[in-house]
Amino acid sequence: MISILKKEIVTYLSSLVAYITIGVFLLVLGLFLWVFPDTSILAYGYAGLESLFSTAPYLFMFLVPAVTMRSLAEERKDGTFELLLTRPLTNLQIVSGKYLASVLIVLFALIPTLVYYFSISTLGTPQGNIDTGAVIGSYIGLFLLGSVFAAIGLFASSVSKTQVIAFTIAVFLCFFFYTGFNSLSSILSLQALGLQNLGITEHYESISRGVLDTRDLFYFLVADALFIWLTLYVLHKQQGRKLAGTTFLSSLGIIFSLLAVTVLSGKIFTRFDFTKEKRFTISPVSRSIMQGLQKPVTVTVYLEGDNFPGGMKRLQTSVKDLLADLQAYNDELQFKFTDPLKGLSQEQQKQQYADLEAKGIEAQNLSVKTDDGVSQKIIFPFALVTYQGKDIAVKLLQTQSNINLSPDEVLNNSIQNLEYAFTSAIKKASSGGKQRIGFTEGHNELNDLQLSDAMRSLSDGYLVGRVNLATIPFDSLTKISLLIVPKPDKAFTELEKFKLDQYIMRGGRMLWAIDQVSAELDSLRGKGGQQLAFNKQLNLDDQLFRYGVRINYDLIADMNCSQIPVTTGDAGGQAQIQMLPWLFYPVYLPFSKHPVVKNLDGISSQFASSIDMLNVKNVRETVLLTTSPYNKKISTPYMLSLQALEQEPDPREFQSAPKITGVLLEGNFTSDFQNRPVPEGFDQKINVLAQGKPTKMIVLSDGDILRNQVGADGSPFPLGYDRYTRQSYGNKNLLLNMADYLTDDSGLISLRSKEIQMRLLNRARIRQEKLFWQLVNTIVPIGIVLIFAIFQHYIRKRKYAH
Repeated sequence: MISILKKEIVTYLSSLVAYITIGVFLLVLGLFLWVFPDTSILAYGYAGLESLFSTAPYLFMFLVPAVTMRSLAEERKDGTFELLLTRPLTNLQIVSGKYLASVLIVLFALIPTLVYYFSISTLGTPQGNIDTGAVIGSYIGLFLLGSVFAAIGLFASSVSKTQVIAFTIAVFLCFFFYTGFNSLSSILSLQALGLQNLGITEHYESISRGVLDTRDLFYFLVADALFIWLTLYVLHKQQGRKLAGTTFLSSLGIIFSLLAVTVLSGKIFTRFDFTKEKRFTISPVSRSIMQGLQKPVTVTVYLEGDNFPGGMKRLQTSVKDLLADLQAYNDELQFKFTDPLKGLSQEQQKQQYADLEAKGIEAQNLSVKTDDGVSQKIIFPFALVTYQGKDIAVKLLQTQSNINLSPDEVLNNSIQNLEYAFTSAIKKASSGGKQRIGFTEGHNELNDLQLSDAMRSLSDGYLVGRVNLATIPFDSLTKISLLIVPKPDKAFTELEKFKLDQYIMRGGRMLWAIDQVSAELDSLRGKGGQQLAFNKQLNLDDQLFRYGVRINYDLIADMNCSQIPVTTGDAGGQAQIQMLPWLFYPVYLPFSKHPVVKNLDGISSQFASSIDMLNVKNVRETVLLTTSPYNKKISTPYMLSLQALEQEPDPREFQSAPKITGVLLEGNFTSDFQNRPVPEGFDQKINVLAQGKPTKMIVLSDGDILRNQVGADGSPFPLGYDRYTRQSYGNKNLLLNMADYLTDDSGLISLRSKEIQMRLLNRARIRQEKLFWQLVNTIVPIGIVLIFAIFQHYIRKRKYAH
């Protein structure tokens, strides 16, 4: 076999046709990856070689058949195959030698493409910012693909004595096995058969990302063995031999063994993630949720269309990769990509907009650069998780309310959040019994209209309602998973505080959203532009103090704030409205790495106070929200005035350490009623606990974080949306994250800690050196092959000169 291997390689590399074939392959590949704008790596903008591994398979369909077409066809045509049989060689040794030689030639054709890796590494920002592990894993996938195409090409060469016919058959078979089964699986009557799993694309795309799944590996090994076996079968038939030979039966036994291992690998498999951040490794939490699915879950992704810029293509690919990874652990998950507006008339599109909006899916305008300038494109960066008729919308692209983040950083944060977003939605959709969340009432808390979007958003995964602490029986209160206190304005009674305390001692979860100071913008507008901000008396200070926090009686003025509409004059009988920054509406930019707030947009707040942490025993404290460093604390009572908007704030007065406005408390809390009698009116007999079970609570110093704005017609806006500035903040996602973290003990929220390094190309350098890098990556790979050809010719000439 070794002698056949050497002979094939020497013969092929001594032929001018070989170098022309490889040269054409590298030229076309270079043009696609570096020159043509639709597939150019430079236009894509990210430091990766994904374009290489998505383009190369289609060029392999021609390169590999060109390499293998002469392997057996020419031997049979020239009659030299019979000479080989006179040597002490078996058919298996001959075929194996020729097959390995073809694979090595394909590998030789790939070596010059390492120039692309060097170029991307050099152009990265910073230099060297490329995921080498992912590239290595992807090259393994491309090598395995080449090996299958080589086996197919060898089989095609065995059935014909004409190289052209062998080449044509091989190209057809490579194309069919790569894309044919996918096309067949798209036919409605065949969709349930899973034919795509028989095709190469399904398995190659998985490995080409840098993830080696043992199921994909065995697929390629079986495919190789199958076509080598078919080649041996053809040779045996041509030679008129019986099929009961020892060699043939041995090869047949190997195939059946591989098929058995392949079937077994579908049940027991391992995945090797070569990427640096292990970004394609599904967490144990997600795997557990996926493996628990008993009925089909369908995910419809609406981020589909043509002419997407590089960022949207990357997001689209990331969604597809994640769903494929989740599907690997349970076939009950099915997903599809669709363009919701494709093929619809204008009237139908309007109806589609309304239908999608009713499901929580909103259209967004995307600016796309074209040769003629910039065009606007409508996209739907959402997915819909459907389980037994129930739909949950998943937002794929975060909004950019944080001006400190670039669009690339917003996109990267969105990609980091995908596993959490999808796994959380799938869990909520498929979980049988919903947990209960209660919003307290009876203390002038935010009303149902003000909490409309908060309650609606939570109702996708929870049973949500109002709770009156004065009347609810204690045993009913303990059945609630999370209790939210949304901006009370009236004092709590000792009886109500006792119920809350013992609820917490029994492991109940709390979200306190407390305003310590009474101040409202609407009151300011109705009182000549002035209002006295005074302290509330909620009778909660001692209880919160015992649990580990103190909400101070003050107001925070922050230069990082949102704007409010103010009448600045009158022109022609029309009031002149201007948007001006209002220092008492701070916007928090979450810098904490805790999963509750990680990667969130800015959080809108109104008339917030500062929080002190008291370092209580057995309680772990985590800061979630803080002001910016450009803040000032104002003691109350304080006279608020809209006239302050007329003066530009002096930055020197707003130099202060960030103030804490949101805290997470976890641990074993001590009862506020320790060594105290049970309040009058509590008529249920319970075991009063002085020390609580492990639990957690979140304290916010502003209840308006949970409040949605209400339009003039009484209709609520989405939580976090500012109807005046038309800007969306991260309040809704914050609420959902807090609810998920406080109610879920599976660790699902930990998925928000996933980190994916952003790898960008140096756009400024590309603009200046674009032509240079296009020439380098188009010419140098061909030059390497040419130098090798000259060197090999020189060695050969010198060897046989005498």
